Amino acid sequence: MKRTTTLLIMVILMVVTFKANAQNSGFDQLIKSSPADATKLIQNFAEPLFKGFGIGLNSGWNNTAKTKKFLHFDLRISANVAQVPASAQSFDVTRIGLSNHLQVDPASATNIAPTFGGNTNGATPLMDIKDNNGNKIGSFNMPGGVISYIPAPDIQLTIGVFKNTDLTIRTTPTVNIGSNGGSIGMIGFGIKHDIIQDFAGKAGKKLIPFDLALAVNYNRINYSKTLNVQPDNGTQPVPGNQSSDFSNQQIKGHFSGINVQAIISKKLLFFTPFLSVGYQSASTDFSVLGNYPVSSSSGYYATITDPVHINESSVNGLRADIGFQLNLAIFRIYASYSPGQYQSANAGIGFGF
Repeated sequence: MKRTTTLLIMVILMVVTFKANAQNSGFDQLIKSSPADATKLIQNFAEPLFKGFGIGLNSGWNNTAKTKKFLHFDLRISANVAQVPASAQSFDVTRIGLSNHLQVDPASATNIAPTFGGNTNGATPLMDIKDNNGNKIGSFNMPGGVISYIPAPDIQLTIGVFKNTDLTIRTTPTVNIGSNGGSIGMIGFGIKHDIIQDFAGKAGKKLIPFDLALAVNYNRINYSKTLNVQPDNGTQPVPGNQSSDFSNQQIKGHFSGINVQAIISKKLLFFTPFLSVGYQSASTDFSVLGNYPVSSSSGYYATITDPVHINESSVNGLRADIGFQLNLAIFRIYASYSPGQYQSANAGIGFGF
């Protein structure tokens, strides 16, 4: 469980790559440039992470339509990987509606920036911060990509409750990983019901060569982290603008997913193949909160509050999964694959009876 929690923490920490690499990515300068511009750049950079993570939240819930007997259970650890497509690995910073306060430097080698899932070593745009009169007051380079395969590990417990119905719980207690890592917690639950017996009864079920179930699943991850963005050395508040307390800076992130499935499977001795189709959605609520110094002119800064807020539906549409479950006495092996723009694969191990 500890190893799985660590992996999950690593995934969430990718969201704050800007801050973790402040000297290279210019996160501090980005926040100081303009709240609207910061939001647009962060949203375009992190979009593959939001989508890939949303798909991962909706993966690996079920690998069979057959439900468990009363109080029978299984405990599993699994990991999902979503592949970022080539079309989502870069974006043109001149086409996302940036203001005149943030422009590509004329000497920049490129205006194409990698996203989170893009090139990790290529050239990135050099961005100039300008004041209201068009004078350059700062610059920074956009960050490089991080990884093109977005992981989303999880641990879950499934238990048979009543009338061919399973209840599943995914949870990780809130873990504080220090001032540089923040804190993270996860909660999720799902319910699955085998509908064959509802229509055929016990006698009829023996004549039907497969199991058919409906499932509904929900998952939410909460993340928070403190920041420390301070005014540039030698700068002072604009006249009439009092210096603020910058100790309340933090990132808040909430990632949630809902998955509704129809699952069909057939047990063949210890091997159970399955196919599922359904609808999935995932949402991201990502905010940079607190007071921040924003460059307003050479040698001066203004104070802004809560500069970035991204609230979007990152995934919304149909989903299909195909895979299998191996029952080896009390041990389990799971695997599945989901096609789509963001192809994903899930695999895991567990035990139960």
